[in-house]
Amino acid sequence: MRAADDPHSLDRATREFMGARPQLFGIAYRVLGSAVDAEDIVQEAWLRWQQTDRSAVREPSAFLATVTTRLAINLARSARMRRESYTGPWLPEPVDTSADPQLGAERAEALDLAVLFLLEKLNPVERAAYVLREAFAYPYKRIADILETSEANTRQLVSRARKHLSAERREPVGSDDHRRLLEVFLAAARSGRLSALEDVLTADVVSHSDGGGVRGASRIPVVGRPQVSRYLVAFAPRFWPGTETRRVEANGRPAVLVSAGGRAVALLSVDVSARGIEHIMWVMNPAKLAPYVDSLTG
Repeated sequence: MRAADDPHSLDRATREFMGARPQLFGIAYRVLGSAVDAEDIVQEAWLRWQQTDRSAVREPSAFLATVTTRLAINLARSARMRRESYTGPWLPEPVDTSADPQLGAERAEALDLAVLFLLEKLNPVERAAYVLREAFAYPYKRIADILETSEANTRQLVSRARKHLSAERREPVGSDDHRRLLEVFLAAARSGRLSALEDVLTADVVSHSDGGGVRGASRIPVVGRPQVSRYLVAFAPRFWPGTETRRVEANGRPAVLVSAGGRAVALLSVDVSARGIEHIMWVMNPAKLAPYVDSLTG
């Protein structure tokens, strides 16, 4: 009888898989920017683990991480093509990190929505190398084995990803300052006060609204303090009346869930540096909001 067929062995395999599961989800989510896709990858890894001759596997967690990473890279390649035809801006799918602040990782790295958004501009292999090194502290040699490349090339992949992020994003502020500026922004946005908005936005601020073509969200990014401020002022009387706001956590950062008639209509998240608000993200696509809202109430 093969190990894969032994019921006692399957019990052990289940325990090993469940022990690794948070990390597997954390890897897949960071590479894909989608909790739904990450769950699919984890399920596929479980099926492959069941079908594997596990007696030949010395380190189950390493084996499962390898399978999960490779599956995520393959899916990310096809997802990239899908996102080129996505209606309007694409933003990562938010996750509730209140129960697991680091989402299965050694460090809460590559988890912020703004970081995931920037990682999307890298190729999937660069993204995976960065995630495994920065979030999970994998040695370069182990990452090289997972990616089937050399250790030297792995170091270059991680270095390129780091340079991309440092060039595209300023150092974020701590949670208290982040929360304070989010509250100021929310009050200004709801009231439509132009001067108050201009006070907290950086000169080159960008606002992205991900509606997936389902809602009346802006289908192009709005760029620059004057343009974003005027857009939010015009947006206010059509959007905010009749809504309720709830302070939540998304991807390790304070965020605001906006509801109307008992139904979630947007998750508002901001990226904040010492200069002010650099990036405003409105997740309005119902397909992305539903799993997040379910996780809050589950």
